Amino acid sequence: MTSDFLKYQAQTTPHPLAMEISHATGSFIYDAKNKAYLDFVAGVSACSLGHSHPKVVNAIKEQLDKYMHVMVYGEYIQKPAVELVKLLAKKLPESLEKTYLTNSGTEAVEGALKLAKRATGRSEIIAANKGYHGNTLGSMSVMGFEERKQAFRPLLPDVKFIEFNSEKDLPQITEKTACIILETIQGGAGFIEPKNDYLHKVRQRCNETGTLLILDEIQPGIGRTGKLFGFEHYNCIPDILVTGKALGGGMPIGAFTASSKLMDLLMDNPKLGHITTFGGHPVISASALATLKEITESDLMEQALEKEKLIRKLLIHPLIKEIRGKGLMLAIITDSAEIANALILNSQDQGLILFWLLFELKAVRITPPLTISNDEIIKGCSVIIGVLNSIQQ
Repeated sequence: MTSDFLKYQAQTTPHPLAMEISHATGSFIYDAKNKAYLDFVAGVSACSLGHSHPKVVNAIKEQLDKYMHVMVYGEYIQKPAVELVKLLAKKLPESLEKTYLTNSGTEAVEGALKLAKRATGRSEIIAANKGYHGNTLGSMSVMGFEERKQAFRPLLPDVKFIEFNSEKDLPQITEKTACIILETIQGGAGFIEPKNDYLHKVRQRCNETGTLLILDEIQPGIGRTGKLFGFEHYNCIPDILVTGKALGGGMPIGAFTASSKLMDLLMDNPKLGHITTFGGHPVISASALATLKEITESDLMEQALEKEKLIRKLLIHPLIKEIRGKGLMLAIITDSAEIANALILNSQDQGLILFWLLFELKAVRITPPLTISNDEIIKGCSVIIGVLNSIQQ
């Protein structure tokens, strides 16, 4: 299987982890030899209810028995999609009332950027250095990391970059700016939170200039930070909200949400302003609806903040310089990329799954399922401390 994987399936790096998966349930993933791995990554923040959550699995099975894909997006009334976007609207501020469902986060970013240009008639886009919003060409254009972009230029024109958390850069948002796109918490950069009411100040500048604010909640959204959406912590409501990852409950999904006034611009002049074949797929929508209900009707978000405290209490070590993030969106910051690599790889040998961040090479991701137990957290953190002790020796 490994040789076929490497020969026939396109790879993203020269050295994939190449663990052959047998099955996964709860907080554990099992390899082909039935070795259990405690999952501190959750499919890179995607599997917030863990693996094979019974409510999600049952929702998928029930929908499979009714129908799967029947028509391109937006034509037929399909109950799972309608109920999903209605529940989202109920849980969001009034100005975020209509949602377009897509197949992935990066597709949702593409739609949000198009909507901002259509609504404002402007072309300039502002993004943040070390920001990440996906890897399709438009999303890559607003990625603030040149090393990952240079081989694919030319990208979208008229894109400018500012520093996240830098108030002195805000005057660069002007009447020429269609939108500014920011992650609510910068992910690939090292789980950087906004400081000093930064997002509120961005919001105020956008109001002054008629610029639309797009907040990318693909990673911090859907309960991971202790709120349903990260922006709820930071006194800021976006014009366009982008979600993905955890919304699908382990299935592929993305979404962008705005006011009806904005979203209706995609219906006409031109018609079919944004189209997709599989967006709003009924099986995936059923999975997402079950996931969103479980997260909003349970105490998992409150638990996330308590579990954060437990992790911070347990992960004290000379090789840990800092723990960044909020809720169960956390990153260990070490002294070097070498230490981070050793921690990730040696922990996997010990049955614990950790992972890297995109741009901050000294960081180690801790984004377990929201359903992870305190005992599992204690077990995983014990592995981390043990591995760090072995590295320190």
